[in-house]
Amino acid sequence: QVQLVESGGGLVQPGGSLRLACAASGSIVSINSMGWYRQAPGKQRELVAAISRGGSTNYADSVKGRFTISRDNAKNTVYLQMNSLKPEDTAVYYCNAGVTHIRGGVFDTADYWGQGTQVTVSS
Repeated sequence: QVQLVESGGGLVQPGGSLRLACAASGSIVSINSMGWYRQAPGKQRELVAAISRGGSTNYADSVKGRFTISRDNAKNTVYLQMNSLKPEDTAVYYCNAGVTHIRGGVFDTADYWGQGTQVTVSS
């Protein structure tokens, strides 16, 4: 099995910063794309940022220039540096990863999600 564990959420004032981290563990052979999604109350889950294994990135228009996604392949970890936070960034943030792992002695590739971490931007 593969687990994604997020950390770094919390309460921050508008204009402040937070750094989220998501570490993957288990019988991992390789991790392909990794990303962060968020879901605000009453809204659909949306992509915030994603990064390929080679480091190519893409961002939602609403966070470009404020958020930076990065990863450490040796640690199977993805990060999201969030600067200039706004109240509309308030949401539960979820980590996602496409993982190739060993299941029953064979390679298998599947999408995994973390449990979510709350980010609240408020004065």
